[in-house]
Amino acid sequence: MADDTIRTAFMEIQNRMIETTAKLKQVQNQMRAKEGEKKRAFLTLEELNQLPDGTNTYKSIGRTFVLEPTSVLITEQEQKLKDSETAISSLQTSKEYLEKQIAEVENNLRELLQQDPGLARQIMSMSVM
Repeated sequence: MADDTIRTAFMEIQNRMIETTAKLKQVQNQMRAKEGEKKRAFLTLEELNQLPDGTNTYKSIGRTFVLEPTSVLITEQEQKLKDSETAISSLQTSKEYLEKQIAEVENNLRELLQQDPGLARQIMSMSVM
């Protein structure tokens, strides 16, 4: 009875670890994407700021290019930069939370294995095969 309970607890902890690790990887990928967006917006903004007044600037909309005032494009790029920074800070908070969750799951697993050394031997024998 106790053996089944420990196995069930181990399976639950293992599933939590897998789910949390997957979520962490997803957040890290989203952060990388937002960092790229932020960098693109920053570089585009730098180039737009170097243009002299009265320069014709165009915005890509699908396959067409539409004439837009430089000030509008600068405003859009500044907004993209701010949005990316906000998203990155939010994702950083999520990442920190998920890292704490992983540490908690690892501690739970460690405690479970200390309670039942036989389970630890069974796990080690399964991973070797």
